[in-house]
Amino acid sequence: MRQTLTDRSAFKFVLLSCCAAFLCETGTPTAHAQTSAPAQVQVGDIAKTLKPEEAEKGAGTPTDGEEPTATSLSEEEEAMKPKAGNLFHVKPGHTPTYWEGLEGHVSIEAGISGNPWTRSGRNFAQYYSDRANTVTLNQIIGSLSHPVTSVGSGYGIGFVLEAMYGSDARFDPTIGMGSGSLHGLYQWAPTQAHLDVHLPWIFKRGIDVQIGQMYGIMGAEGTPALARPFYTYNYASDYIVPFQTVGILATMHLTRHMDWILGVDAGNSTTFGASGNNNKPKGYFGLAWNKLMDGKLDVHAIGHFGPQGNNGRTIVSPTGWVSAGIGKQANSLMQYNADVMATYHINDKMTVSVDGTYLHDDSLRDDAYGVTTYFSYDIHPWLTFNARGEIFRDNTGGVITEYSSFNSLTQALSNQPFPYYNALPTTYGELTVGVSYRPEFVNKRLSLGGFTIRPEIRLDKSLNGTHPFNQAGTVQNPTVNNGTNNMLWFSCDATWSF
Repeated sequence: MRQTLTDRSAFKFVLLSCCAAFLCETGTPTAHAQTSAPAQVQVGDIAKTLKPEEAEKGAGTPTDGEEPTATSLSEEEEAMKPKAGNLFHVKPGHTPTYWEGLEGHVSIEAGISGNPWTRSGRNFAQYYSDRANTVTLNQIIGSLSHPVTSVGSGYGIGFVLEAMYGSDARFDPTIGMGSGSLHGLYQWAPTQAHLDVHLPWIFKRGIDVQIGQMYGIMGAEGTPALARPFYTYNYASDYIVPFQTVGILATMHLTRHMDWILGVDAGNSTTFGASGNNNKPKGYFGLAWNKLMDGKLDVHAIGHFGPQGNNGRTIVSPTGWVSAGIGKQANSLMQYNADVMATYHINDKMTVSVDGTYLHDDSLRDDAYGVTTYFSYDIHPWLTFNARGEIFRDNTGGVITEYSSFNSLTQALSNQPFPYYNALPTTYGELTVGVSYRPEFVNKRLSLGGFTIRPEIRLDKSLNGTHPFNQAGTVQNPTVNNGTNNMLWFSCDATWSF
């Protein structure tokens, strides 16, 4: 049931969230459903802790941060020529062999979220930054990769292998791929294992295909630390878009500026057989427009569709917690995810993005949707200001869920009873401001990689009078409405990557 915003405080918060977009015009400074897991396409170059492609490669996801689309076929051919990777030093004048293009990357992130008013020890409605007032080693991500490189006749081949260790891995499992092997705050997860192929077929600029385990391609905030502008996520990136998929994804380059995206996969954070949720196919359909308006505008519209519920029987634990299995009806109950994002580069220093997301889940009988505006301003080469404003609606309270134990999300995806608590139907508002600081006095002395610090301040608020924050639920009453109607908290992370 939708509820209108009638009180003055709600109106003020909406107004503040909209200011981010307005301030961009004046040039003033201003990232799953209960049955799905967290994910991601990156925000143009909002996450300017490094340049976008450097941020992605430094975090171990080179294919997600590849160079801008070539403007001619000759440039595309040049881009696929063998190049020396960072694991090899090739003599000048020598054309590297294919295997001399290997790249290795490592990224290490640690952080803390301060919330002195919490009575639950949690920051409600967060995945990676859920632990309040606790210093955590969020992620160590390591990758071995090879960019797509020509193998003759217009064909190209590359690959990415990547894994994560840290507290973030609790919320980034792929069922059947090492899930549940560790059970504490610090776990591990394979995050990417895909073959990348360029095919000179059908279209003048060909088709790019990825096969294997991949990051999701929707949303605005990525899993690697430097693939998002803040330490904390927005609601949509945590609760609507898929974090991981296993399958096939094809990007067809229809024109110089337009791509058609099709994919078939096993679903959000699941694989196949006993590790699947219902073994029915899911997949992507979308369009992307790149470098419009003299290279200033990028737009995409992408959907992900398919049954996401677990078709196992419902299991109840001795303590009373229930699993997510709903029986055979899960095979036909659909989940629809949609994401529309536009990123506009105002000038060399300022960028604004608007991201709209929507989810409908037949099994939860819930709709969730939201709009997030981002603004970034490069004050100095070593300092970037970021702002984010979001309004997000959960119509029944079934989507925004706090997975309260170390293994709750993995258990939910695996049809095991899991501890959790949620809220009443709520319209959430969120405003975050922070900076990305790359200290020159440190980075100039580093022989490898770069160091980034990101302090931020964030206010979350219920805009319709519910009280979901700073209080935990119980197995007898997992729906919280005896907390506070807002959550003011302060976070900071530090990342070293090469």
